[in-house]
Amino acid sequence: MSSRLRVAVIGAGYWGPNLARNFRASHDWELAAICDLDRERAQRVADGVGGVPVTRSLDDVLSDPSIHAVAIATPARTHHPIALAALQAGKHVMVEKPLADERVRGAEMVELARDRSLVLMADHTYCYTPAVLKIHDLIAEGFLGEILFVDSVRINLGLIQPDVDVFWDLAPHDLSIMDFVLPGGLNASTVAAHGADPLRTGKSCIGYLAMPLEGGAIAHVHVNWLSPTKIRQMVIGGTKRTLVWDDLNPQQRVSVYDRGVDLVLQSKETADARASRISYRLGDTWAPALEEREALAEVAAEFAASIREKRNARTGGEAGLRVLSVLDAATCSLAAGGAPWLVDAHTVNEGALR
Repeated sequence: MSSRLRVAVIGAGYWGPNLARNFRASHDWELAAICDLDRERAQRVADGVGGVPVTRSLDDVLSDPSIHAVAIATPARTHHPIALAALQAGKHVMVEKPLADERVRGAEMVELARDRSLVLMADHTYCYTPAVLKIHDLIAEGFLGEILFVDSVRINLGLIQPDVDVFWDLAPHDLSIMDFVLPGGLNASTVAAHGADPLRTGKSCIGYLAMPLEGGAIAHVHVNWLSPTKIRQMVIGGTKRTLVWDDLNPQQRVSVYDRGVDLVLQSKETADARASRISYRLGDTWAPALEEREALAEVAAEFAASIREKRNARTGGEAGLRVLSVLDAATCSLAAGGAPWLVDAHTVNEGALR
């Protein structure tokens, strides 16, 4: 498949214009259509990228044999029915986060894509940023050592969403990053979620997630729609070094600290053995040089490459499903007053594309 692929963007709201712009600029793609129930809104997006056909009819898009793929940027509750219809029509599918509004629906999407030998890709955009790609490589090569903790903060004075709480709106970003950079992916066994709704909106506007990881490590996520300050930061501590990712600092998005705690094995006869085994390491700080490029361009390129090479995408449906598993467990924990809730560890094998 050497010629450009043709894609339609479904949804012209917040994220759709970004997808349309990047598909239009891509050498891999031809932007075939913008589809939205609000035709005027779709037309504004089409005009903004130099003009492409617009339609209110999803059926028209899915019945067009010249369209190879769709990119879904609609409310989370609609991802499942739109994706199923597209897969049944033989289209490759990319879905913005979260993959679906329930894990069971996400699993159905993954299974159908596997059965039809089609690409189902989760648009986990942060996993395609130079900073997160660098973090992935550093952890993979053992530069941080064994992971001890992950502490993530994503807060801002943000838009209170009408259909999801703050966990489902903001936490997928952090969970998808953890799934991408941690060895073995997002392998939390339980989740404890605490949320607050001080504005009485009917949904959590402030939230905290705590997840034990393999090997005694722990991950913590703080999300908040009500903070007057904006913070997007993740701290990943290892036995060798600690890494800090600050997405709002373009001059130094990633910093690596050769600082931490060393455990020194000593004789059991040593007085006050527990205290004597701990020493503190104070070393240098290093910031890797990172190329600045738009992550969505890399998302579009990966979507095309996975279709052409008949392989699963780097952030395929299974990655989206692992994130959904944590979000589902968080919802149950929240309803149970913050009690730890088991994460559904059942996986759906995407299988090899044929």
